[in-house]
Amino acid sequence: MGGLKDVLYFMVHPNQLRSVIQWKLWHEPVHTRDPSKEAPTLRSCFEFLNLTSRSFAAVIQELQPEMLVPIALFYLVLRGLDTIEDDMTLPATTKEPMLREFSKYLKMDDWTFNGNGPNEKDRELLVHFDDVIAELKKIDKKYYDVIEDITIKMGNGMADYALNAEFQEGVKTVAEYEEYCHYVAGLVGEGLTRIFVNGGTANPALLDRMELSESMGQFLQKTNIIRDVHEDFLDKRRFWPKDVWSKYVEKWDDLFDPKYRTQAVYCSSELVLNALKHAEDCLFYMAAIKEQSVFNFVAIPQTMAIATLELVFQNPKIFYSHIKITKGDACHLMMQSTQNLRVVCDVFKTYARRIAKKNDPRDPHYLEISIACGKIEQFIETLFPTQDPKKLQAVQDAQGHEGAQNDFWEALLLVGCVVFVLLFVSGLMLGLAWYFGARFDVMFDKEAASSLKAAAKEAATATVTSLAHEEL
Repeated sequence: MGGLKDVLYFMVHPNQLRSVIQWKLWHEPVHTRDPSKEAPTLRSCFEFLNLTSRSFAAVIQELQPEMLVPIALFYLVLRGLDTIEDDMTLPATTKEPMLREFSKYLKMDDWTFNGNGPNEKDRELLVHFDDVIAELKKIDKKYYDVIEDITIKMGNGMADYALNAEFQEGVKTVAEYEEYCHYVAGLVGEGLTRIFVNGGTANPALLDRMELSESMGQFLQKTNIIRDVHEDFLDKRRFWPKDVWSKYVEKWDDLFDPKYRTQAVYCSSELVLNALKHAEDCLFYMAAIKEQSVFNFVAIPQTMAIATLELVFQNPKIFYSHIKITKGDACHLMMQSTQNLRVVCDVFKTYARRIAKKNDPRDPHYLEISIACGKIEQFIETLFPTQDPKKLQAVQDAQGHEGAQNDFWEALLLVGCVVFVLLFVSGLMLGLAWYFGARFDVMFDKEAASSLKAAAKEAATATVTSLAHEEL
């Protein structure tokens, strides 16, 4: 049934089908993983990677060989940690110590865990976690140390929230909201940045600007929290801060009541505004990536996030269904994200404009959202200034007029030089002739010219007479 639905959808949306075909046929990975050269435990890790996240798995497996295994294992370790934290069937008394001790399990041979609920989607990863541990022992220590450090920080942060009774009722303040996003996503950005720099694929200056890494994680996590609000509501989880939603409704459940749909949409707009503030930092971060496969790895999730943010903005469907960008749009975004920073900036600019276009003047945050979208465009303009055709034509016309004037004066100067040379050479020749006795006065005096001719004739006659032959 699903296949028939897809066929009908693509028949109505041929551009979506074209994007899928382009990605499938024309996308050429920068690097290709070779499973035949991998140990069985490593192949097992990549199988679990494909099961836990198909989108991330595809991008990870195109990374350069130096980055491939460390980042794949880093993702699986954090996914294992997240599987424990997300499992609502585990009591806090079990969950809290496991989260704090998870970094120690990475050093325990053959450690596994099968206590997750049967419906936990990634439980198989923990059931076979010994394969991940076996591969962790093989990677370079500089990468292992990063993975261990981030696991400790994230585990302790998740444990604190698991024990926090107030958090069980939902996030209360915006500060708590951003702190939670830091633990589950900001730390991921920090770890990836350290791995990139250690591997020589990113500018070391990123280590001094960790707020950029933080924004990369926050932007993704906040977008997911906005999109998944209905799913989290069904699971009795509240990640939207009470300080925000309480401005629009009295009770959390009211957000999902059709009677309060307008207020709910305005509430989501405030969270979209909160997420948009990270967009500029994300673009700045991506400018520091030095290797193409790593750039693809960081760019694809970010373009997906800005597209998702545009999808959920002013969209009441998030309160009664689970929505996501279409497969065709996803393939089109991946094609654009695997090129260069300029194209990625164009994607951000396109979706920022779409958000601004969807912005409702009745929304309490209309002006702030418009300003936020304008700031994104303004920042992109500083990176890649727009070439306005009209301005370019005006400049060319001005240059053409100025060039015509320059050509006239250059021609005049050339003629002047030629005339000067002719006059100089002529004057020099006349001067030499005068010096050797030339009589220029006869040119203007007729009597002098006649006497000169007579003298010349007499001289010629005398010469002939003197040269006559005498008898022998």
